[in-house]
Amino acid sequence: MPRRKGLTFYQKKKKWNPTLIKDIFEMLIGSVIVVFLALVIVFSVGMKTSIVGDSMEPGLVSGQEILINRVVYRFSAPKRGDVVVFWPNGNQNSHYYVKRVVGLPGEIIQIRDGRVYVDGVLLEEDGSYDSMADAGIAEHELTLAADEYFVLGDNRNSSEDSRSGNIGAVKRDNIIGKAWFRLSREWENIGLIE
Repeated sequence: MPRRKGLTFYQKKKKWNPTLIKDIFEMLIGSVIVVFLALVIVFSVGMKTSIVGDSMEPGLVSGQEILINRVVYRFSAPKRGDVVVFWPNGNQNSHYYVKRVVGLPGEIIQIRDGRVYVDGVLLEEDGSYDSMADAGIAEHELTLAADEYFVLGDNRNSSEDSRSGNIGAVKRDNIIGKAWFRLSREWENIGLIE
């Protein structure tokens, strides 16, 4: 048979060898495992919610989304300065409240002259908080029970927090977790919550 002149294209048949099949299978299984673990971690450890109101300004603004670490307080107790997310009075029909811990279990809390006193000693704060115009129920000494925390918003004069009679001290069982990461469409406002 005479050979044809001009261009001819030959299609080379691909051979599937056992090593190639094994590599593809391992890659697929690995991808499925990674996706599964990521979903488990996100849904069991973390949670996302939005800030409601201006009580945590300037650090956290109304409508801003934050990530909550729901596991950290299973292994340790909330610390002074932590920003916690909780149900007010355990009311799960309410929105999440986000506030900063200033009083720990067993401590005596009082607000005098717009400042927080813990066990009769002025609480050392960084000076970025306004002097509180209303001490609320903390005008008189409050002794926290073994499972209670006293929380305040960072925007002290525009916050419904433990000073309010309808909130009061927050029980440990009502704390959902620690607010640990803020999200935003503005890059400069993304990061860890301190």
